[in-house]
Amino acid sequence: MKLIDYGVREDERPYIEEWSKENNVEVKIVSDLLNPETIEQAKGFDGVVAYQQLPYEPGIFDKMNEFGIHVLSLRNVGVDNVPFDALKKNDIKLTNVPSYSPTAIAEYSVTGLMILLRSMKSMIRKVDQHNFLWAPDIGRELNELTVGVAGTGRIGQAAIKIYQGFGAKVIAFDKYHNDNIEKQGLYVDTLDQLLKESDVVTLHLPSLGKGNTVINKDSIAGMKDGAIVVNTGRGDLINTQDLYDAVVSEKLSGAVLDVYENEVGIFNSDRSGEVLQDKLLSDMIHNPKIIVSPHIAFYTTTAVKNMATISLDSMVDELNNGKSDNEIDLN
Repeated sequence: MKLIDYGVREDERPYIEEWSKENNVEVKIVSDLLNPETIEQAKGFDGVVAYQQLPYEPGIFDKMNEFGIHVLSLRNVGVDNVPFDALKKNDIKLTNVPSYSPTAIAEYSVTGLMILLRSMKSMIRKVDQHNFLWAPDIGRELNELTVGVAGTGRIGQAAIKIYQGFGAKVIAFDKYHNDNIEKQGLYVDTLDQLLKESDVVTLHLPSLGKGNTVINKDSIAGMKDGAIVVNTGRGDLINTQDLYDAVVSEKLSGAVLDVYENEVGIFNSDRSGEVLQDKLLSDMIHNPKIIVSPHIAFYTTTAVKNMATISLDSMVDELNNGKSDNEIDLN
C-alpha cells in the first residue's frame, strides 16, 4: 500500500512519519496543496490524503480515476470545498476526521472570551507602551453572565461543561437535541430566543451555506444590548460588516472571531509589514473590543496528531475493507 499526503505542514510531518513507520505503509509527504498540477504526483499510489481551505477542483478527481485511485481522505472536518458530483462521477469515496479535539476548540472559545472580558487586548497594548494605569479597562466576570451555546455537537457539549465550570448560566440551541443536554434542561426553543436571552453567544454550528448567516443586522437587533459574540465555528455564520458596525455603535460590547468569512488566502500566511487590503479585517484587528485570531482554535498538538493519523487510519480502512466509520455520504 502506498499513500500520498498533500498540503502537509511541518508540525504534521512527525506524526505522519511515525504512523508510516508503525503501520509499515509508505506515505509520500507533499507540502504543496492538491490541485490539477500536483495530482500528477499521485500516479502509482493507492490513496490520496489532503487538507486545504481552497476548493478542490473537479479535474483532480478525473485524474485520480485515471490513476485508479478511488479514495480521498481529508485531515479535517469540513467538506464544503469538495465537489461531490465530481467524486460520484469518478467513483471516489471521501472520508474526514469528524472529531480531532472538541476540547481544544471549546477551550479556545473560553480563552478568547476571557481575554475580551478582562480587556486584555487593550491592557497588553498599554503595558507595552509602559502605561500601567488600570482605568478604563475594568473587567467583567463570566460567572455573572448567561452564555448561549448555539450548536451542541461534540464541541458545543465540551464548551457547555467548561462554561458551567466557570459558574456561568448556560442555555443552548440545536435542531437536534443531545440527551445529556436535554436532561439538564438547557435547551431553548428557538435560536432567536437564545440570542435574546444571552450575554454571550458562542457559535459551534456548521456552515449553513453562503448567505445563510446566524449573526446579521436583523438578528443583532434582537440581541441584548452589550452582548458578545464568539465564533470558533465557520466564518460564513456571521455577516462580519453587520457585526463590526454593531460593536462600533456599542449595540454589542465585543466579539471574538477565530474564523472570518473572507479568511481564505489570508489566515495562516505571513503578511508582516504589509498593509492589509481587506479594510474590514484591518479595522477589526485594530478595534480593542474585537479579538481576531487566524483560525487556530483547533491548533494543539493533540488535534494535529489526531488529524494526521485518523485520516490515514480511515484511508487504510477504506482500502482494506471497503468501508470506514468516517466515510462521508455523498448523496
